[in-house]
Amino acid sequence: MLSIIIPVLNEDESLRELYSEITTACDENQVAFEVVFIDDGSTDQSWAVVDELAQQDDRISGIRFRRNFGKAAALTAGMRAARGQVIMMMDADLQDDPAEIPKFLAKLDEGYDVVNGWKQRRLDPWHKVYPSKVFNWMVSKLTKLSLHDHNCGLKLFRTEVAREIRIYGELHRFIAVLAHARGFRVTEVPVHHRSRQFGHSKYGVKRFMRGFLDLLTVKFLTGFGQRPQHMLGAFGLLFFGLGLVGLGILAVCWLLTNVAGFSFDPIGTRPLLAYSVASALLGAQAISLGLLAELIVSNTGRDADTYSVAERTSSTGAGDHAMKSDVMP
Repeated sequence: MLSIIIPVLNEDESLRELYSEITTACDENQVAFEVVFIDDGSTDQSWAVVDELAQQDDRISGIRFRRNFGKAAALTAGMRAARGQVIMMMDADLQDDPAEIPKFLAKLDEGYDVVNGWKQRRLDPWHKVYPSKVFNWMVSKLTKLSLHDHNCGLKLFRTEVAREIRIYGELHRFIAVLAHARGFRVTEVPVHHRSRQFGHSKYGVKRFMRGFLDLLTVKFLTGFGQRPQHMLGAFGLLFFGLGLVGLGILAVCWLLTNVAGFSFDPIGTRPLLAYSVASALLGAQAISLGLLAELIVSNTGRDADTYSVAERTSSTGAGDHAMKSDVMP
């Protein structure tokens, strides 16, 4: 069964049309489905519409937050409530076309675990399109996962992906990256992007600054999440080494001045002294932070899997499997 999870924030004008398009696309292609609407603190009649649709169709369900907690929280709640073997994320503003559902399912059947949408012809203002292109290029270069549209709201993935990745803050845009880092197979398909019919965009200029900071977080989590000292320690050793070299040069100058009789400027007047001491202290602090981070990972992450299992034989790890919880983290 396909579970479609849809975060909702003040989208009461589009929900009935979205429901109609989803049911048409799935029924025509004989796709068993459910839709989980997550009302993320709407102040309009969105929840009333969701409740009405749920009364009409038992394939529709809803979750209402007490206030706005953000898209990542809404998606997490939806993934926990999903009963299907595959999960699709979709926005509620009608810019995502439900007619693309069969294409996504067909692509998943080719052996992939995550299918990411790619809005080839994006119907958004230029001040959103061009920064988005730069952002996608940066994400692809830093994460080694080359996709044209990492932030596309239309994604399809298996429930195994939902169980193994954890999204918070605004990391929902990096679901494909997080899954790729766990060894899941990721691909993308071009999708039809439609212009907004109702309401207004929920994203502003701050989104791009937050996106860059989130990118740094994802790079650290996927590259050094289980070995933070490899990054902090390398940074610390570099600056600690530079500091020692600078202090060594000053020590040689002092010896040449006081023992061999050479004439050099007093060490205390040289900028190299301040730079060397600052570099050595910075390096020592980075190494110390790396050691503390290793201790934290060792104690808090000892029960977390640092691997991802694709499949087992019928007799391998049966006891371990029985101990696993089916509840998503």
